[in-house]
Amino acid sequence: MTKAGDFSRGTFVGRVWRPDVQGPAVVALRDGKLYDITSGAAPTMRDLLEADDPAAIVRAAGGEDLGALDAVLEASVEGAGNVSRLHLLAPCDLQAVKACGVTFARSMIERVIEEKAAGDPALAEKMRTRVTAIIGDSLRDLKAGSEAAAKVKAALIEEGVWSQYLEVGIGPDAEVFTKAPVLAAVGWGASVGLHPVSRWNNPEPEVVLAVDSAGRVKGATIGNDVNLRDVEGRSALLLGKAKDNNASAAIGPFIRLFDETYSIEDVRKADLDLLIEGEDGFVLKGRSTMREISRDPLDLVSQTIGRHHQYPDGFMLFMGTLFAPVEDRDAPGQGFTHKMGDRVTISNAELGALVNTVRLSTECPPWTFGVSALMRNLSSRGLL
Repeated sequence: MTKAGDFSRGTFVGRVWRPDVQGPAVVALRDGKLYDITSGAAPTMRDLLEADDPAAIVRAAGGEDLGALDAVLEASVEGAGNVSRLHLLAPCDLQAVKACGVTFARSMIERVIEEKAAGDPALAEKMRTRVTAIIGDSLRDLKAGSEAAAKVKAALIEEGVWSQYLEVGIGPDAEVFTKAPVLAAVGWGASVGLHPVSRWNNPEPEVVLAVDSAGRVKGATIGNDVNLRDVEGRSALLLGKAKDNNASAAIGPFIRLFDETYSIEDVRKADLDLLIEGEDGFVLKGRSTMREISRDPLDLVSQTIGRHHQYPDGFMLFMGTLFAPVEDRDAPGQGFTHKMGDRVTISNAELGALVNTVRLSTECPPWTFGVSALMRNLSSRGLL
């Protein structure tokens, strides 16, 4: 479980837990080694991303050699909460963790099915047949908020299958919600958590943008927007319970900063591969591609930040997924759901691979290191 990707090209930054200072450090990845740049570049990832050219700052910073990445990865397996070992953390810190939903046509259809089936996977299979017969792939090339999208909306209302998910999927306003509190996201190797009430759930492989307080995108990384399909399917008003639980947001392994080797254009054409490996021998492979997103990444950013809403410490933005698992894992017609111990790997050639193990949120290490702990720690180290 040590694979994290090929980082030979590009500017990669992240965060690690340092047991010797009992706190986090901002690190740069160079030639297979991690360097602590907290003193030379920025005390927090937020401060680094606020710079006009963070990649240039990282290249100019020296840093303390913390050792080989492979060794840190070994220590990061189930490393969340293990304060006695050097391990990877989520690469963000003071940023808000936001997410956009229903941004792809295929997953949009699945959200409609979830709603109509009210969290019942058996009923979902019947609904899938009916809804796809009506909608088909006609939404795939629609531009959200366009005149053509308005006509499709009218037709669906006539058919009696209009849904709040289709509203945010092809209407003018994107769905933007808070995925996790500040500092609550977990990183590479950590457990990801499912609320114990859920019986129907799945990973959501997504590209995550790193955005500064002015709304400028400074880089990108990988995220797992862990989702409870049955909880959200019962009611959209349960979105908070479906999305935000202990260890339910995974981000990493690193943020790839925009520089001469990587830009928003690379994000627009990014492909994500998903691999789920169960302790029962079950294997599921999937893929999501940003090429089919119905809203441009910069449109999602502008719908998140602006005069209507400010983020003085910036934000991380999950951009949704094309992946919607319908393969049966157990009984026919029941579709996919996680089992404890599933290993989830989300990978992209330019961003690396995010690897996590599925547990119950109640069994994942509790989140205890919040903003006040970070401020006290940085102050005690003379970094503030």
